[in-house]
Amino acid sequence: MTGSLVDRSDGREIAGRVVRAAGPIGRTVGLLGRKSLEPGEGMWFDGAASVHTFAMRTSIDVVFVDEKGCVLHVVESLPPWRAAAARGARDIVELAPGTCAAAGLRVGTLIEMRWHLPT
Repeated sequence: MTGSLVDRSDGREIAGRVVRAAGPIGRTVGLLGRKSLEPGEGMWFDGAASVHTFAMRTSIDVVFVDEKGCVLHVVESLPPWRAAAARGARDIVELAPGTCAAAGLRVGTLIEMRWHLPT
């Protein structure tokens, strides 16, 4: 399933091609094997409070979100072979590096996913 990540304060699109990491296999594989994320791309992980970039080939921006869609923590350009976590996070969004800075995402920003129905 894909969707758009938006800033709830003004409806501005942050990333327009976000894929949901579904099931245990989707969550385990995540972005492994991808050389990079293009601007506007990302991956949403439900029910996650930590992330790692072991065996990844690129840095990523990571956004930790609570159950209300409030950003709890932002890690910009997390390099390969690192890990990050945020207490209280319910979901994680991995984005192309530079996305958070360009969108002005910071702690307290309210975001939401607008999932697109399959056609």
